[in-house]
Amino acid sequence: MTVPRPRIVVVSGATATGKTALAVDLARALDGELVGADSVQLYDRLLIGSARPTEEELSGVPHHLLGALDLRAPYDAAKFIDDADRAIAGITSRGKTAIVVGGTGLYLRALVKGLATGIPADAGVRAELHARIAAGDAETLREMHREVAAVDPEYAARIHVTDPVRIVRALEVFAVSGLPLSEHHRRHAALGPRYEASWWCLEIERDALRARVVPRTREMLARGWVDEVRGILADGYEHDLKPLRSVGYAEVVAHLRGELPARALSTEIERATMSFAKRQRTWFRGEEGVEWLTLEAARERSRWDALSEWLQR
Repeated sequence: MTVPRPRIVVVSGATATGKTALAVDLARALDGELVGADSVQLYDRLLIGSARPTEEELSGVPHHLLGALDLRAPYDAAKFIDDADRAIAGITSRGKTAIVVGGTGLYLRALVKGLATGIPADAGVRAELHARIAAGDAETLREMHREVAAVDPEYAARIHVTDPVRIVRALEVFAVSGLPLSEHHRRHAALGPRYEASWWCLEIERDALRARVVPRTREMLARGWVDEVRGILADGYEHDLKPLRSVGYAEVVAHLRGELPARALSTEIERATMSFAKRQRTWFRGEEGVEWLTLEAARERSRWDALSEWLQR
């Protein structure tokens, strides 16, 4: 007989929506500990630009999976599942509530619902698709994204037009199986979740989000974001490492390489952040079982009481 996994709370949403502050307050109210689900905060040395919470912001609430990886360390959703499972098991063994918080949709989906296995692959087809990208120009990826949209509009809407890994995977799967990747994901979803989760996603209007993103970006730059990245590069880390291609860090790297003037840096980071937030919202909109809440609604006492009752049931 399968032993049921513990109930968990998930706090998700786009960048700069107030997830961490809400999760910290929930942890205090529910005697909980946090588990990070942020693919950038996982890496050490990426403090300012990842908005990694400070000790002061955490106020003594334990937060797992922060700064645990070297910038060169390979990492994926499968590794995240293993790490998060261990963290959650430790939290629950101490009689605490596990609150998973972050905006990396793939990690959260994998943790709660599992990774889809058995999806066909063909290394030859994949190599041909990557070779096509390498031989093409700036328009090639966009053209390939349109091809994904023609056979799998649902998945295409979730990925960025310049994401070579996911574009290639979607085209590879369709070429090999004749089925869209989203259909494989649906079949996997029928197997049931790994955790029973109360999954909240914070909702905020675009203008209100921009009003948060702009001052936050400028405050990060004022705190030394450029110097943070300058030090990383000075220590011999390659500029094109995956973590340094994340939103904001990519723009700072471009500035340090002379490709982006200082006067345009904040604006470009803000633009990239807003675009990223749009993709995050699209991803979470496609998740079943997610409860969308404004920050005000997520802080209602009656909702917290109901959550506490559900956890203890």
